[in-house]
Amino acid sequence: MLIKEKIEADMHSGILKSGDRLPSEIALAAEFKVSRETVRSAIRLLEEKGKVYVKHGVGTFVVNPLPKTPNSLEKLMSVTSMIKYAGLEDGEKRERMKVDKPTDEWINFLQLEEGEEVIIHERIRTANEEPVVFSQNILAESLVKKKMINQGSIGSLFDYLKNECNIDIARATTEIVVPLHTDRNCHKLLIHPETTVLLLKQLHFDFQNRPVLYSLDYFRNDVFTFTVNRTR
Repeated sequence: MLIKEKIEADMHSGILKSGDRLPSEIALAAEFKVSRETVRSAIRLLEEKGKVYVKHGVGTFVVNPLPKTPNSLEKLMSVTSMIKYAGLEDGEKRERMKVDKPTDEWINFLQLEEGEEVIIHERIRTANEEPVVFSQNILAESLVKKKMINQGSIGSLFDYLKNECNIDIARATTEIVVPLHTDRNCHKLLIHPETTVLLLKQLHFDFQNRPVLYSLDYFRNDVFTFTVNRTR
């Protein structure tokens, strides 16, 4: 489509930059001598590709779409490593860190003793300052101690556990879930109309096969893709 291709070419050449507002539908229709419906179709295609953001009543704005990041589920990587592997700038927005009583599920997964508490670590991970992952990490308080509560930015949790707690993550079992849109954690990432979310429920073990970390990681599916190699 001529309109779509021309706008994409202007984005590629730098004529249109992230944050720029496109001309109105009427102006584009007049410029290209087409109907407003044709203009809407072109804008819709650009929006689906994550190249523009339509703010109703305000206008259509150019955005820089983040690249799709393929990851094999056979290789265990921290979220930090996934983001950096894609060549993006890793960041975080700390949501919450607290000591709490575990649920029955957490007691079972982490093999906790009676009365043992957990540390819940929640945060939004960003790539190029855009939210791409929400993580809820649950760890036995006896393993990491309460000093973790007073930490500033944790960075890679795998690196923190290794350097500060002498815990090496060796493997994980992963359940792949499509969360409901009523899940409040999904809403932290639904910033574009085309955004969908994939949830990885992961139980991490150290080299002694001791369960040390249970995590709920919500990934933006328009940024991350996950693959599994299967043989027969």
